[in-house]
Amino acid sequence: MNRFIVTIVLALAGLAAVAAAVAVAGDGPLPAELQDVRAAVARYHSVEQATRDGYVQASPCESSPAGAMGQHWVNFALMANPAIDPLRPEVLLYLPDANGNLKLVGVEYLKFDADGSLLTDDDRPFFFGQPFDGPMPGHNPGMPVHYDLHVWVAEHNPNGVYAQWNPALRCP
Repeated sequence: MNRFIVTIVLALAGLAAVAAAVAVAGDGPLPAELQDVRAAVARYHSVEQATRDGYVQASPCESSPAGAMGQHWVNFALMANPAIDPLRPEVLLYLPDANGNLKLVGVEYLKFDADGSLLTDDDRPFFFGQPFDGPMPGHNPGMPVHYDLHVWVAEHNPNGVYAQWNPALRCP
């Protein structure tokens, strides 16, 4: 009987260790609701897989005095869909290294503003209780007024998992 109890305790300890490892896989711990997002986008550590799934590079490496976002790789089909699917972000964020190799650092959710006005925000989306940033003007000609939310699921951000810029990152 004692062996049975010891076996059960060891099995439970092993399961707890596996769960802890999944929770901190990537670059540091994440809130429980974001662990599924990290797991869903893990395949995009491969830019080739992202390209196969419809993502294309849409910006150079974006940086500011506040830090970097990296390159934005967008999926236009997902951007056109008004639904928010946390496991299928509209934008992937990659940081190039000095050799041009790309590292997945985060994701961005993007939704267009229903009335196209910077003065109203009654259609502001939320993700796990977090309000999206915006409304903001498009970042290039032809891009409509929109809301977005950066989520640093693959690289730690000292300013928080939902911060817009990551001060720990720099574009080469």
